[in-house]
Amino acid sequence: MKLLSFLAAAAAASTTVYGAVQKVTRAGRYMYTADGNRFYVKGIAYQTQGQIVSGPDNPLNQPSTFVDQLADSAGCARDLPFLQQLGVNAIRAYSVDSTLNHDSCMAALSGAGIYVILDLTLPLNGSIDTTLPTWSTNLLDLYIDTINVFSKYDNVLAYNVGNEVLTNGATNAAPFIKAAARDIKAYLASIGSSALVGYADIDGAAAFPRRRLRLPQLRSDEWCGDAATSTYDNLNSEFENYNVVAYFSEFGSENCDPGVRPWTEVGTLFASPMTNIWSGGLAFSYFNASSAGHQFGMATLSADNTTVTTNQDFANLQSQYKSVTFVNTPTQSAAAQSTYGACPQPDANLEASTTLPPTPNDSACACLTEHLGCLFKMPANGDYTALVGTLTGVVCGELLPGVGGSCNDIATNGTTGTYGVVSSCDPVTRLSYAFSQYYDLTSRAATSCDFSGNATTNSVIGNVLAPSAAVSTCLPSPSAVFTPSAPSGASAAASASGSSGSGSNGNGSGGGKTGGAVEVRVGAGMLMTLVAGVLGGVAFTLL
Repeated sequence: MKLLSFLAAAAAASTTVYGAVQKVTRAGRYMYTADGNRFYVKGIAYQTQGQIVSGPDNPLNQPSTFVDQLADSAGCARDLPFLQQLGVNAIRAYSVDSTLNHDSCMAALSGAGIYVILDLTLPLNGSIDTTLPTWSTNLLDLYIDTINVFSKYDNVLAYNVGNEVLTNGATNAAPFIKAAARDIKAYLASIGSSALVGYADIDGAAAFPRRRLRLPQLRSDEWCGDAATSTYDNLNSEFENYNVVAYFSEFGSENCDPGVRPWTEVGTLFASPMTNIWSGGLAFSYFNASSAGHQFGMATLSADNTTVTTNQDFANLQSQYKSVTFVNTPTQSAAAQSTYGACPQPDANLEASTTLPPTPNDSACACLTEHLGCLFKMPANGDYTALVGTLTGVVCGELLPGVGGSCNDIATNGTTGTYGVVSSCDPVTRLSYAFSQYYDLTSRAATSCDFSGNATTNSVIGNVLAPSAAVSTCLPSPSAVFTPSAPSGASAAASASGSSGSGSNGNGSGGGKTGGAVEVRVGAGMLMTLVAGVLGGVAFTLL
């Protein structure tokens, strides 16, 4: 019967007819479905772990690949009966490929009443970096591309703009996360989407997201084994006066090596007083995953990926989730509207400015490239991220200082709130700008635009301006904040419908493949914590 349900939902995908889930909206710190009942996330993380290649270029041991589970129609057919056995109403996917087709899986999940919480980030070079953060055109365009592909599905509950970026020792990325949330929220409003915007934090990390963002998600690892119901008291105290939607982005700790997880925290998480503060959470993880020396997972796939074997963790979670009865208070009309206190001031624990970077401007950065004299030359193999980083270090750290120049215009500092006029452009444009500064300061000597064969002079000589003049021409308001639009050539967002996401009209998601799981390899560059450390986390609504 469950397989037939999947096939019916998959057939519906061909015409993108959805509607099995109700629209979810936020009122104060709570979520409600269209019938007025409170909505809780009773979910599970649903993505296999990518390949990790350890080495000096990957100090945080981040995956260099990801598997787009939502593009795997056969995998969804295989897993959906087990997700239904668990009784989940939501899954979290950490990365997707916007060029692939996700219709079958998204329709099947919708037909089963399962919402999707979707991270917009990609591993490595597709996310805000913990230690060298930027909010730039390449990231904004990546996020918008994904939103446009998924905007037609009625069961997108929320988009996450970052995952565990902040740590206790690195908080200067906070303004960039806030800027990403600001711009993505504005874009969603412009296309009529009611999807929420979130950020997934680490339990114990700096309090920035909890004070400034409106859909906090917390990875919490405090509960281990059969803990006392008072285990979450400190977390409850921290969040009780924070009037935004919050839920656990990951829970189910292996930190104390309990062997088999009893999942007894479920009974506490979905009962008062936690329901006064929290809106549920996502158990980690459906698929097997390694993190900080621990093993997580409840479903093991056969060698040919066609069958599933579940373990005792699965059975225990199924039992705990089955016993959950949602607390349906307060009513939607009684929910207090959100009020926000002042943002915390920077101190030793929060080295983050309240001044945010500007909205990245695609057209301005494209204009800038047209007028620069010395441009980065793309390598034949197309893998340029590591090379761009190396060359930026050379021109900024060695060459420009020697001729009286600097890279201040492409630099950012989230601690002081200082953002160079070109810092919101993509890394290639920033490097070309640095190249052009050196080229200009050395009287445009031919040898000054070579960089070991990685640069070339602008072939349209009549367009070339001094870098400062190019900035004045193309970026007259470099600190501007505005509603972004889809990048040139991107697929348009589907029209909004009365869904949790935005809409259910339109065609498939951009000429993609369907069938087997698709593993995507990404280049070295910016880092993202996909699954790091022992489990536990909080998710926050930014909307």
